[in-house]
Amino acid sequence: MPAPQTLLPQHMPAPDRPLAGLTLLVVEDSRYACEVMRLLCQHSGARLRRADCLAAARRHLRVYCPDVLLVDLGLPDGPGEALIAELAPRMQRPTAILAISGDPTLGPAALAAGADGFVEKPVMDLARFQRAILQHLSGRGAGALARSMPPPDAVLTPDPLALRDDLTQAAGLLAGPTEALPRDYLRGFLGGIARSARDDQLAAAAAGLRETGPEPVGRLARLVRARLDADTLPL
Repeated sequence: MPAPQTLLPQHMPAPDRPLAGLTLLVVEDSRYACEVMRLLCQHSGARLRRADCLAAARRHLRVYCPDVLLVDLGLPDGPGEALIAELAPRMQRPTAILAISGDPTLGPAALAAGADGFVEKPVMDLARFQRAILQHLSGRGAGALARSMPPPDAVLTPDPLALRDDLTQAAGLLAGPTEALPRDYLRGFLGGIARSARDDQLAAAAAGLRETGPEPVGRLARLVRARLDADTLPL
């Protein structure tokens, strides 16, 4: 059995692992976005836990307090700002609470709710991800930020099955009655997926849900189905 001191460095920050020893909880309904976050944490040395909705996040937070909380603002059971507003004033709270969204216009509301910062999605760049976290951690912020050295070969290659899972979930919602469709939620959900996957056609179709009537819904449903029926997904 290795001596305890040989295990210690694995939990200490280093230039190529500036987030080592930290636990991050990401509240995010997209499996694809979480897969990207998992790779970012893996390359940064952090541990990642995930909650896919507000209810799941609250269950996590009753058991433990992460060092960093990242909250998507468009969740299936409510706005992320609600969770931020609950946690921000507490004495026992994550060191950093960050709001994440593909819609930059939501940033001011998240900051007003008590978020320490706002990160616009998609976050695919390792150095940008590390900076977004470190600048809010007073214990390691400036020094770790100056020393952080993302590996040059850190290429993010998310599992396409995670993207397929997200599209399958969206297809199920789009198959329901048009009048009961959660348009705002789906527009944000599919818009975020499209930006992360660099799928401009899907992004445009998701934005079309701002229009009323069944035509934008049918157009988006056909495109999602075409993506699922294809042999490969656009990445």
